[in-house]
Amino acid sequence: MFSWSKGNGKKDPELFQNVSDGLKRLYRNKLFPLEDTYRFHDFHSPALEDADFDNKPMVLLVGQYSTGKTTFIRHLMEQDFPGMRIGPEPTTDSFIAVMHGEQEGVIPGNALVVDPKKPFRKLNAFGNAFLNRFMCAQLKNPVLESISIIDTPGILSGEKQRISRGYDFAAVLEWFAERVDRIILLFDAHKLDISDEFSEVIKALKNHEDKMRVVLNKADQISTQQLMRVYGALMWSLGKIINTPEVVRVYIGSFWAQPLLVTDNRKLFEAEEQDLFRDIQSLPRNAALRKLNDLIKRARLAKVHAYIITSLKKEMPSVFGKDNKKKELISNLGAIYEKIEKEHNISPGDFPNLKKMQEQLVGQDFNKFPALKPKLLESVEDMLANDIAKLMTLVRQEEASMPNQMVKGGAFDGTMNGPFGHGYGEGAGEGIDELEWVVGRDKPSYDEIFYTLSPVNGKVSGAAAKKEMLKSKLPNTVLGKIWTLADVDKDGFLDDEEFALANHLIKVKLEGYELPAKLPTHLVPPSKRGQEQQ
Repeated sequence: MFSWSKGNGKKDPELFQNVSDGLKRLYRNKLFPLEDTYRFHDFHSPALEDADFDNKPMVLLVGQYSTGKTTFIRHLMEQDFPGMRIGPEPTTDSFIAVMHGEQEGVIPGNALVVDPKKPFRKLNAFGNAFLNRFMCAQLKNPVLESISIIDTPGILSGEKQRISRGYDFAAVLEWFAERVDRIILLFDAHKLDISDEFSEVIKALKNHEDKMRVVLNKADQISTQQLMRVYGALMWSLGKIINTPEVVRVYIGSFWAQPLLVTDNRKLFEAEEQDLFRDIQSLPRNAALRKLNDLIKRARLAKVHAYIITSLKKEMPSVFGKDNKKKELISNLGAIYEKIEKEHNISPGDFPNLKKMQEQLVGQDFNKFPALKPKLLESVEDMLANDIAKLMTLVRQEEASMPNQMVKGGAFDGTMNGPFGHGYGEGAGEGIDELEWVVGRDKPSYDEIFYTLSPVNGKVSGAAAKKEMLKSKLPNTVLGKIWTLADVDKDGFLDDEEFALANHLIKVKLEGYELPAKLPTHLVPPSKRGQEQQ
């Protein structure tokens, strides 16, 4: 499997056919032996399988009951899926993996976890109580050709519901979070309270903030003033749970195919929906990079875990006082973390959660922990230093060879083209489907200014035009771009039509729209049409 150079005894980086093949081989040959030796899978995460590297990007939806998770999936696909139930009460009581399949139907959890082609085999560790609440809904849908979507039970408030699940809900979500490409937390604009279980879930997703997006759903049911207050309250609540200096991205809207109740914020909702759709559509293109990133995170944690286990083994007495020493080591685990951090120059962020690690260590026999095996650690170090760099180059090559790889179908196609595309007929796109030149409407007022600039042979110089254009107070970088777009014949002067066009583009920019990279056909002055733009 390896391609070693034989002369100097040094290791060459692995040679890979593609990114998926490379990830599998690196994990199997270099990272898995370290994980297996130091029982990483008992403490942190089950071993990865080939299906984890081959599967399509997955989107995990999490939220309290009746926040619109199932409706959101239906809105994306524009199609019902098997096992779907929607209602104001807690309806979805199962984890449903919505995936592409030629035959429509449901695969129950116990059958799903023995299928080697599906990335769910390790979920059997959560037992029958969970597997009876897990299923795969298969259907033929263009959206599912590029991504899979995981629907989750609505999170309830109250201790009774949390206990009666029969399985560790937060641990299951954490398992999914490690393997999905995007985590979408849904909130209802009318129910912002974050229950204890929801708070626990968000904290369990702590190491995956880069995958996390927040959706404030049903925002069309409240007024603009109420929406401002609700948004502020949501950010305040999230700030207390998600302890990061960056503000988490929140998408505001109404994600279903029904008329808006309050239409005041229609433009905002459209822009937010487009931003969220673009984020989801980019997942297939970035899937290989995400898997590579997750493997690096896993390797760093496995290294630290190995150091922790060997440190505990080293401190244990050979004969007497083992139980007391074990209790002492567990209570002083924070000091052991600090010692490892200094000895091996490891970032504090790479260490596992202290409290959780202490709880897991209680049931372990420290005498059975293995001693330090430098070769295993060297192999992982070599992977991180050399092989990952090689794989990164391959990721970029694969991305370049598939530039248009994105999610298509369903709601994603509804606003791609035509008059209902976001921003259609606005800004520089105004007048796109009109027969008359849109700039002509305001040309008489622009002509009055034009003739005060003393044109020569029907044209004004750059210096004369500059004085007038500077009155807009736009920066020179923007005015320079407007000049480039407006000087259609590239002669360094502006005639009356070009001057009117320059003023039209200034107006577009002052109204808050972006300038086009290239002058759209409908904005080209009538007398210049047919001329080739340089």
